[in-house]
Amino acid sequence: MFKMLTRHLARFRCDQRGAVLIEMTLITPLMLFLSAGVFEFGNLIHDKLLMEAGLTDGARFAARCNSQMYTDAGLAINCTSTAANIAVFGNAAGSGTPRLGGWQTSNVTVSTNFACYDAVVAGVTRYRSTTAQVCTVRAAGTYAYTGVGMLALVGVGPITLSGYHDERLIRF
Repeated sequence: MFKMLTRHLARFRCDQRGAVLIEMTLITPLMLFLSAGVFEFGNLIHDKLLMEAGLTDGARFAARCNSQMYTDAGLAINCTSTAANIAVFGNAAGSGTPRLGGWQTSNVTVSTNFACYDAVVAGVTRYRSTTAQVCTVRAAGTYAYTGVGMLALVGVGPITLSGYHDERLIRF
């Protein structure tokens, strides 16, 4: 009995027919896991870029919006809420689907209380300007990334993407 078992083991050890199957069985889960991770990371970066593009558009509108000019013309406009609509939906009315699923205007803050900075500090030009000071408007936002669930599988908790964009104030 022992001789028969030793003979079968020796024959099994010399046989190469199932080696590829065993190797693929060991490597396939790892490769699928890595591929899914690359997909998840790409999705995360895509959502971040969409959010930043919206914040750029919102800040650009807020930097050029002059609510006093509209009021003098007999029109009413709220520059901050319109800029938030542009950031999230891509239009001033705030209609349609948001750039990111689940992103809302309540997640976007547009600060029209602009901050002013010296254009030149200690001989170093921070902003190219014909004036001594440059004022900026900021659009900031957050987005709760849900993703496809790969990060939750690894044990990474919910991710909140955040970003902002400063735009030079242009008033006329």
